[in-house]
Amino acid sequence: MKKTALLRNIVVTGVIFTAATLMALMFWYVSMNSTSVAVIYVLAVMLIARYTTGYVPGIVASAIGVICVNYVFTYPFMHLNFTIDGYPVTFLGMAVISGLTSTLTTKFKKQNQILLESRKMLMEAEKETMRANLLRAVSHDLRTPLTGIIGMANTLLSDNGRLTENEKSYMVKSISEDANWLLNMVENLLTVTRIRDGETRVVTSPEPLEEVVSEAVQRLRKRLPQAKIQVQVPEEFLMIPMDAILIEQVIINLLENAVYHSGTEEPIAFHVEKQQEAAVFHIRDFGQGILPERLDAIFDGGGMEGNQSGDSYKGMGIGLTICKTIILAHKGTIRAENRDKGAEFIFTLPLGEDKSDKK
Repeated sequence: MKKTALLRNIVVTGVIFTAATLMALMFWYVSMNSTSVAVIYVLAVMLIARYTTGYVPGIVASAIGVICVNYVFTYPFMHLNFTIDGYPVTFLGMAVISGLTSTLTTKFKKQNQILLESRKMLMEAEKETMRANLLRAVSHDLRTPLTGIIGMANTLLSDNGRLTENEKSYMVKSISEDANWLLNMVENLLTVTRIRDGETRVVTSPEPLEEVVSEAVQRLRKRLPQAKIQVQVPEEFLMIPMDAILIEQVIINLLENAVYHSGTEEPIAFHVEKQQEAAVFHIRDFGQGILPERLDAIFDGGGMEGNQSGDSYKGMGIGLTICKTIILAHKGTIRAENRDKGAEFIFTLPLGEDKSDKK
């Protein structure tokens, strides 16, 4: 055992035993009842076992407690005497109960430590998986538009008058669209860097729901003026603990995916509702839906194959992977479901603020 742990055990044991002895003296002078005194020392042993490390402090405390009751609070006082009728059984029972309490408490503490370490390992494994999925999504979603930009730029540079003005205009427009898409991806990556290094947590502060939703929708409409979105928020004024910029990015990603991948010009339905201790965000399109085999892995890079209209560079991989990373960092949930017509993305944010996430 390390010196710091040993010193802590000694200090904790001394403080608890001193307090127990003072309380026992009070009870003794009031009631002259050694049974109450024994109960106090059993409680002291339980507290020592709880707030120290290892088996030894609790077992030693059990022995000292039995001796104290016999030596100080049992006639003849200031003498050890286990021969008085009934006392051997009483003292033996106290020793057994105290020893078992100490052993069981220490065992539970070790089991709890093992569970905490296992949970930490699972969280680390999940973080590594998310990191790998994010890198895979980045490699796909950034490579394709870059290839298109380079190819069309080379074609324009090597043109010897064979391309028509319409073809040149189409290529320049395509280069512009791909460049804007790349800019969006870079914004996503920069957004993720707002999450604390080495932790899947964020610094949150209470933000008004209506303002966050409004800002996200306005930012999307600047990028996609043709987007049709029907927005509905609760009448109740809600302040939600969040990193507003990150959550706006989640909303923009999901709305943008609905616009690009739904395959329909019907408006996107976006509404938020309060359910128990969480705010639930619904983003639904009324298009072709998501292939069932892609639903389970769509947030882990499984949505990267490109849509059916041929806009392969607008794959959903990196955007949805980032959405999952952000929502989990807020201790929320996110999922995708197919409806009778179209698909719906749903994510939740807890309404109760976790103070441990704040500086």
